[in-house]
Amino acid sequence: MLIVAEALLPVFFLIGLGFGLKRVGFPGEAFWPALDKLAYFILLPALLVATLAGAQLGGYDPLPLAATLACATLAMAAIMLALRPVLPADGPAFTSMFQGALRFNSYVGIAAAFLLFGSPGAALMAVAVAVQVPLLNTLSVLILIRYAGGPATSFGAQLRLLAQNPFILACLLGIAMNLTGIGLPRGIGPTIEALGRASVALGLMAAGAALDLQATRAAWAPIGIAAGLKLVGFPLVMAGSAWIWGIEGLALKVAILWAAMPTPPSAYVLARLMGGNAPLAAALVTASTLGAVLTVAPMLVLLGGP
Repeated sequence: MLIVAEALLPVFFLIGLGFGLKRVGFPGEAFWPALDKLAYFILLPALLVATLAGAQLGGYDPLPLAATLACATLAMAAIMLALRPVLPADGPAFTSMFQGALRFNSYVGIAAAFLLFGSPGAALMAVAVAVQVPLLNTLSVLILIRYAGGPATSFGAQLRLLAQNPFILACLLGIAMNLTGIGLPRGIGPTIEALGRASVALGLMAAGAALDLQATRAAWAPIGIAAGLKLVGFPLVMAGSAWIWGIEGLALKVAILWAAMPTPPSAYVLARLMGGNAPLAAALVTASTLGAVLTVAPMLVLLGGP
């Protein structure tokens, strides 16, 4: 476990660096929202395109991994709905707990997979992103429509936004480049790869800058339940799904790593837009990110196989 923890240290150091720089006001308040947009629309999509376009999976069939991820996600959604009557939360709060227990931080997941497992791990994590971004966004929107009870964007409008998601578009482009044999174009390929490498450090710093410790001072019960389900419960469910589908090796490690990732800042944005409990969502982002420092390495060691 010590080796895994040491390998994850750069991830948490970079998150901590972003958190610290934001708190001391460097390089300025306007920098971090701009970095969020740059990472979301340019840098991370470039990493996804680069890893998928050049992915050499060695004949590995990604469908079992995709099925494992989807089944585990649907199982967790069912668990949250079954727990709904006993959770200490009203409708809007439940929607934030639902997002907190299921959604994952793409910034941290892609960077962690790259740092831990290199390009093969990043390629498999890109497969996870391609499968899970549309599934989780759809589930989150449906739950918000059902339980938030506030003014919200229509489901059709949310689906249109989903179809324009830069991660999904980048995954589709990278897969198309790979399957057609085109790969990264020689002229712009090095540029895309350089942008992708930059996304690892800058994306993690952006995640750290988004942490809000003050938001975690209230609502400890829903925060603890949702964060515990995300960081411990979801990896356990994922391990069961992986056993059913028979995945092992690197694919299993990536699946467990994906399940153990903290809640993304986008959960707060969606809660704010669609009538959910936005302060609770922000608190869950912070609590799960801090908790992941302690839980990711044990989950990988205990559930990720040799």
